Amino acid sequence: MTWFFKFLTSSVGKKLIMSLTGLFLIIFLVTHLVGNFLLLSDDGGESFNLYAKFMTSNPLIKTVSYLLYTFIVLHAVQGILIWRKNKASGGSTRYSGGRPQTTWAGRNMAGLGTVILIFILIHMWQFWFQYKWGEVATATYDGVTVRNLYEVVDYTFQQWWFVVFYVFSMVMIASHLQHGFQSAFQSLGLNHQKYTPLINAVGTAYSILIPLGFAIIPVYMLLSN
Repeated sequence: MTWFFKFLTSSVGKKLIMSLTGLFLIIFLVTHLVGNFLLLSDDGGESFNLYAKFMTSNPLIKTVSYLLYTFIVLHAVQGILIWRKNKASGGSTRYSGGRPQTTWAGRNMAGLGTVILIFILIHMWQFWFQYKWGEVATATYDGVTVRNLYEVVDYTFQQWWFVVFYVFSMVMIASHLQHGFQSAFQSLGLNHQKYTPLINAVGTAYSILIPLGFAIIPVYMLLSN
């Protein structure tokens, strides 16, 4: 186990963890966006509230959620460690293959990551923490009583300044994803002359469409009321 621990704490190991946790979070964002689109259902929040109830009560989903929280922290910590090491050595961030970063996002991943981490903490406090332990009203659908998270989200998205902050954060996430999606495959050594252009194209499309989908929701809810 000693060699395994040494590997994980090495430069290559840290980037491997960053890549794997990053890919996990990329998959999570898709499922999270699908659930969030229920906010746009014209049913007074019923679909979204039942979805939130399921996500917080199903044992399997709860286990995956704890893994998600762990991966978010691990991804952030490893990113900070890599950034500090690169700064101390006076070098630029590089892929595991030694090629230096040339994009703006690649050179500023630490700053982007910090902004995104702040957004995640605020987001978790505003919605997840309030849902779990805050004073949230309840709603009943076909005899099933649930906490009315939709009401919390709807109220929050009526605050224009929060919507601006949310959209700005999505722009930062888009930049982070565009670089992170492609560099994850680079760090894992999965770059190939035949497949890399496709990976880059999928990464670009993903980094635009997913954050755009998240940004549309609060803007629509703000303007529709």
